[in-house]
Amino acid sequence: MFGVTTSDDYQPVTWVGRYPIDVTTLLVGIHSIAAVIACFIPRLLNPMMFDSAAVLHGAVWQIGTYAFVHPPSGLLWFAIEMYMLFMFGREVERFIGRRAFIVLYLTLLLAPALLLTLWGLGERTAIAGSSGLHFGIFVAFATIYPRVEMFLRIMAKWVALVLGAILTLQLFAARAWPELTALWLSVGSAFLFIRMRGIGPEMEWWTALKGKWQSKPKFQVVERSAPRRRVEPENVHESIDPLLEKISKSGMSSLTASERRALDRARNQLLKNSK
Repeated sequence: MFGVTTSDDYQPVTWVGRYPIDVTTLLVGIHSIAAVIACFIPRLLNPMMFDSAAVLHGAVWQIGTYAFVHPPSGLLWFAIEMYMLFMFGREVERFIGRRAFIVLYLTLLLAPALLLTLWGLGERTAIAGSSGLHFGIFVAFATIYPRVEMFLRIMAKWVALVLGAILTLQLFAARAWPELTALWLSVGSAFLFIRMRGIGPEMEWWTALKGKWQSKPKFQVVERSAPRRRVEPENVHESIDPLLEKISKSGMSSLTASERRALDRARNQLLKNSK
């Protein structure tokens, strides 16, 4: 249920008084500190931005630090981004647990940078900021709770689709291919991460896809046992004496269907023996 802790692994990282500090809150704090530092020491931004040429020449820290680049000119969007991370990231963390959420966040952080590093072997690429990363967190939320109503009573899955389309068109118009690649890699990684854990409403195409990769059950041929033949008693009179006594006391209508069949078999047997 939305807003309720459903994972046994959900535990706060630490406590501030009576208030728990989870991984999402800690991430919001780290990003906020990075944004404040950038306002006072802006020269730190360039070494933190991802540049495939610099990474290939030894600046490997940029694979992780690019997401913490928040220039002072974008503080308004940064505040909105942190609000979305705090609201939706906590719900994802509560649902999948602390360890799984850390793995998800690291996947969304590192996967685009590693892909762009490989891309940089042929063409120089660069990226900075965490918008694609945190949009991936929202996609994870929408995958878990696709029918939760949000802005103007629009369901989360449609909000994710519309925002994804807007960001895609914006990056496509700017011909920002590395940023567009990082965005959709984050979207796909978040969606698959949640779905691979068996979370979210079942979809026919997803079920069919999983069915192709799952091992087929091995059927075991069981020999069909021969039908057991009913052995007629040797003395026919002994088998029908109780039936005849019942008829004499209660009438023919008192016999059950099985008793009627037994009486018919005994009569046929007597007729056969008399021939």
